[in-house]
Amino acid sequence: MAKKLHYFDVNGIAESIRYILHYGGQKFEDIKYKGSEWPIESVKNILPYGQLPFYEEGNKSLNQSVAIARYLASQTGLLPSDPWEQAVLDAIVLTISDFWNKTKPAEYINEQDPTKKAAIRAHIYNELIPYYFSRFEKHLKANNGHFGGKLTWADFMFVGTLEAVNLIYNLNADNGYPTIAALLKTVRNLPKVKEYIANRKPYAF
Repeated sequence: MAKKLHYFDVNGIAESIRYILHYGGQKFEDIKYKGSEWPIESVKNILPYGQLPFYEEGNKSLNQSVAIARYLASQTGLLPSDPWEQAVLDAIVLTISDFWNKTKPAEYINEQDPTKKAAIRAHIYNELIPYYFSRFEKHLKANNGHFGGKLTWADFMFVGTLEAVNLIYNLNADNGYPTIAALLKTVRNLPKVKEYIANRKPYAF
């Protein structure tokens, strides 16, 4: 069954999905679009809400990064079988999404005024990261270095988000948070993820 993931030629909110696919040894077509060429009308016309990422599996399709990642997690042993444990991880992933959305990546990338750009970055560095990362760090420490006590899709979602924030805002957001830094290293060194990272082209915004 053919599998295709559509997203831009950056990490952003789809890199977690790519990591999960590679971790699970899934064969898929990684279709990447250049931001400078977007919108591509022929592509937008097949998207339910005109947005990426978009995942296809045979004649079925999914939009929304969290929905895609959660489905793939269920196929790769990264989703617990217990409904309560699933809900706990859902809450973590939605909190990670809250953090990502508050960083306002599109606004930052498109902002041309250096002063306004610096203000957005300062807000992330001085307020958002300390608030969220201190809590993520505490949760990880209490759960064996993972959000669910062992490797789950929430770990992948967080690592992908962390990498995107570091790249877009030229930060090392994990500095000062040793358990977060250890999780980043753990996911990046999973054999098939590590191989993918070694062979991908460098991302840039």
